[in-house]
Amino acid sequence: MQDNKTVTLNAQVAVSKTENGLDCVQVLPDNPCIGLVESFRGFGYGQMLGNGSFEFERVKRKKKGKPEMKVGYGSLSFSTDDNDRVLFIVPSDLRYDLPAILKKGTTQIIKYLKENHYSL
Repeated sequence: MQDNKTVTLNAQVAVSKTENGLDCVQVLPDNPCIGLVESFRGFGYGQMLGNGSFEFERVKRKKKGKPEMKVGYGSLSFSTDDNDRVLFIVPSDLRYDLPAILKKGTTQIIKYLKENHYSL
């Protein structure tokens, strides 16, 4: 069971743009007190509501599986989020040869899957 702790602050909220164009949200409490709110760092979704209130929901990143197989510019991986991935990363100077690279890589991946008793 998760232990939820809610802290209510009387504060001003400042919203501004940073030099690189990102929005910056600051919560400035009326009575700052060290340790009142645990600091955290994470990925998530922040939303400024029309009435001026702000909410942030932290989201856990889904872990990708380590590649099961690597071939040339491609890889095959099975992840914990029930998705299988075939990924090709090809330098732009080889773009002219992309059809041949994809054909060779996918052929090798299909062969690997068949040899390892995966039904296709």
